Amino acid sequence: MKIRILDRAEEDLLHGYHFYEEQEIGIGSYFLSNLYADIESLLSYAGIHPKTYKGYHRLLSNRFPYAVYYTVEGEEIRIYAVVDCRRDPSWIEGHLE
Repeated sequence: MKIRILDRAEEDLLHGYHFYEEQEIGIGSYFLSNLYADIESLLSYAGIHPKTYKGYHRLLSNRFPYAVYYTVEGEEIRIYAVVDCRRDPSWIEGHLE
């Protein structure tokens, strides 16, 4: 299996990094480390997470209120979005369009 993080998801991760780094220096890096570890766990657990919107699986982060939306296509895990779960659900759905 291979993980592919799409551009929009990378932008989401950078946005989260900047948000947490503004709260306190160093938390942004901690955020990225944890989210990348969550994403890496998909190599073992891809496909077991519930499908919540239009066929996207949703992995909830262990340490932050974030969700990783992904699909499994053949031997590739595609990460489409990494969003703050505190956002309005309609915003999240629009972000996944």
